[in-house]
Amino acid sequence: MARSCFSKVDEYGFERPDDFDYETYEDFMSQYLIVLAKRAKKWAELIGEGKSLKRNLTVKRYVRKGIPGEHRGLVWLTVSGAEALRDEWGSDFYQKLLNGPMNQDIVDIVRTDLPRTFPDNIFFSAGENHQQQLYNILVAYAHDNHEVGYCQGLNYIAGLLLLVTKSEDTTFWLLKVLVERIFPNYYTRTMDGVITDIDVLDELIRLKIPEVHRHVASVGLPWAVITTKWFICLFAEVLPIETVLRIWDCLFYEGSKIIFRVCLTLVKRNQGSILQCKDFSSLAECFKEITRDSLVIECHDFMQSIFKVPGSLPLNLIVKLRTRLAQQRQNQMRSDRVWTWHIP
Repeated sequence: MARSCFSKVDEYGFERPDDFDYETYEDFMSQYLIVLAKRAKKWAELIGEGKSLKRNLTVKRYVRKGIPGEHRGLVWLTVSGAEALRDEWGSDFYQKLLNGPMNQDIVDIVRTDLPRTFPDNIFFSAGENHQQQLYNILVAYAHDNHEVGYCQGLNYIAGLLLLVTKSEDTTFWLLKVLVERIFPNYYTRTMDGVITDIDVLDELIRLKIPEVHRHVASVGLPWAVITTKWFICLFAEVLPIETVLRIWDCLFYEGSKIIFRVCLTLVKRNQGSILQCKDFSSLAECFKEITRDSLVIECHDFMQSIFKVPGSLPLNLIVKLRTRLAQQRQNQMRSDRVWTWHIP
């Protein structure tokens, strides 16, 4: 094969894996770059010079088709409500947190986790600047939200936000919106939100893809083993970077139900491969493979499919499932405690 025109390192500083399919990627990008150019022109016209960006059907449609990299920070900040939150708390709030007294335990645990954050990314490994900025964001947030503090997984999310926005302040407010409004109870010590949403996904697969649900249950592979990282990292370190950012475009506008659309699409579009797996290890490997094949590399097609493949997915259904399944789990925990208490 001829030498690829694409670098070993992508524009966000991530090294492509040794088995990266350059040929498929080049075929995809030859078409996708045309799409990006058209979208960039439309976004420039929509945003205009100093024009305020408001949530409406036009913006929602534009977001689903992808936000150009140069506009992502601004658009995410606006459509997510993070900008309004910053205005409410004060534009100097982040800096005040950094200048305030520090809890040494928080400082120590954040410093311990920093080298583990995207170790193969040239921006985090080549110098101290990005690591110092990420440290500032994580420490500030931990001192702002004492209930969450610092939770593993936040470093990946904040790190990717920083690579995209190139701004500590913008990253802080986007992190705050993600953790407190879009995914409440995900990044706590008990991770109740993640556990509940994995149960919700289990039920959605049972309803929408029953053959896969029965097969995975018969093999005995828990959905938590497959999908915990999907939920905690919001697909960062799971899917190709262009696809992750397109997912996050929609997350910031439409909220957490996008996660379920992505999960259901991954499962349904790979139903045949999943059903062919006959044991635990082959099924686990299959779920790794479906996050890096050509279906997810071609992010534009993939993002169009998440709004078609799963079918109808109203928010009120997800809310009802969350409420019912969380209550069932609490009842089971109480029952287990009572049973343990009465063991002679």
